[in-house]
Amino acid sequence: MRPQFFLSILFIFLLIACAKTRIHEHDEFGKIFKEHGINTGCFIVRDHTHDALYFFNKEQCLRRFLPASTFKIFNSLVSLETAVAADDQLVIKWDSVVRRTEWNKDMNMREAFKTSCLPYYQELARRIGKERFQFYLDTTRYGNKNCGGKIDEFWLTDSLKITADEQVGFLKRLYFDELPFAERTQRIVRSLMLREDKPEYKLYYKTGTGVMADSTIYWIVGYAEKIEHIKEHANSMNKSDVRNYPFFFAQNFVLPNSDTSKNWFDERLKIMHEMLQNIQAISK
Repeated sequence: MRPQFFLSILFIFLLIACAKTRIHEHDEFGKIFKEHGINTGCFIVRDHTHDALYFFNKEQCLRRFLPASTFKIFNSLVSLETAVAADDQLVIKWDSVVRRTEWNKDMNMREAFKTSCLPYYQELARRIGKERFQFYLDTTRYGNKNCGGKIDEFWLTDSLKITADEQVGFLKRLYFDELPFAERTQRIVRSLMLREDKPEYKLYYKTGTGVMADSTIYWIVGYAEKIEHIKEHANSMNKSDVRNYPFFFAQNFVLPNSDTSKNWFDERLKIMHEMLQNIQAISK
């Protein structure tokens, strides 16, 4: 049975099993994509607090694509777990090859994750090696679990692939320390992903841009924590007045390589914010 067919059957089964209120096809996401000039986008978000899933474009949510730089989440986990990186302060020397300005220097993992420095993570991959990568891809059940080809680029080619739906499941497990990595490892990687820290929310994510034969996929995967302050009763077992309500999400869209009508790197961030604002408005 083909993997794509199996995923479609599984998705339909979940829809039937949870049809009452838990899984929703949300057309508002499609309207947001259209307003930004995108016809081939998908967005999927899991509202953990209300045990609800919202999605747009089921077919694309279930289609596997190369993860591109979203794989830096997984790469960081394996690097820390195997002690290839003792912590997020591991410095890798710049190889003196001029690339992007922000990459042309020595840097540690925290800086490399923030700037999405490909050479840094390629060096980590070479130090990890194929055997250890394959072990963790298998035990984590990450996408199609294929690290064939060159060890320092298999997440950039057609070897490793993952769906938006699988990205959401992976992030949910990371959030709750349910991945086959030490709690410390997962905690450090979550901290790498934090990009916005506001009184009312925290936003964690990683972007990714994958160039294919004649098109480019633009990813953002992550989670948002909605923060609320609740005054607890004096005898309550909850000793903190702070409540975090997580939303796990994955967004991708595909455009021709020739499309330079907008700065799509920045545009995807605007779309992500609009999507999350929309879902929080309806999930109150």
